[in-house]
Amino acid sequence: MLKNAVVLTVAGSDSGGGAGIQADIKTFAACGVYGASVITAVTAQNLEGVSAIQAIRPSVVEAQLRAVLAGFPVRAIKTGMLFNREIVETVARVLKDHPCIPLVIDPVFAATSGSRLIKPQAIRVLCERLFPLAALVTPNVPEAEFLCCGEIRQLADLREAGKLLFEHYGVPFLMKGGHLPAAAVDLLVDEKGVKAFRARMISGVNSHGSGCTYSAAIAAYLARGCELRAAVAGAKAYITAGLRRSHPLRPGTRVIDHFQRGR
Repeated sequence: MLKNAVVLTVAGSDSGGGAGIQADIKTFAACGVYGASVITAVTAQNLEGVSAIQAIRPSVVEAQLRAVLAGFPVRAIKTGMLFNREIVETVARVLKDHPCIPLVIDPVFAATSGSRLIKPQAIRVLCERLFPLAALVTPNVPEAEFLCCGEIRQLADLREAGKLLFEHYGVPFLMKGGHLPAAAVDLLVDEKGVKAFRARMISGVNSHGSGCTYSAAIAAYLARGCELRAAVAGAKAYITAGLRRSHPLRPGTRVIDHFQRGR
């Protein structure tokens, strides 16, 4: 494995530290890779919600992207919060020139609290311009329902939605089943078929940032030379351990422990 790999995250800043750029950088460090970042928006948020968003000018997003790609041997990229159409178009235009770098897209539509993190008109551009460039797209259940225009209530629904998205976009999809009852089962749909990744459901932990963390870990393992299914398996183990060994942030509130102390 390549232990000196560089991974780039293109996402929003979370002032609470549990999601976005902050979660990604923590995850990269924990997974043994060097993290670089392109900030697309600055948010004022905590575990209760997002109170303000300031998008970064597309020209500045582009300058960040080009500076990192020119100055570092980037071996994987992940995107998170892209917020508006102009930012999505900018990211897609730049990354189209780097097809050899695997791209993991976390289609961030809303925070765990429910706060909206992308403008409606940007979603169509995200699907049309960025999805076709991906090595993997990682929607959760609400995002998959939006993309497929249908309800997902059980694992069979998630499987069919994944097949539909894979056939439509021609790139692998990791359908995250954390919103479904009973078990934390994710389905990877790719050219090999459907592969399930299972873990015991962990309750009592605030899952803020779990999607960011999961996709960042996948990108880290890809950068280290893992093939896609091995990267997802490693990332699934990592996020599960982070939830299981959660950090007692304050009385009654536990959050993901990205560094999993006590191991």
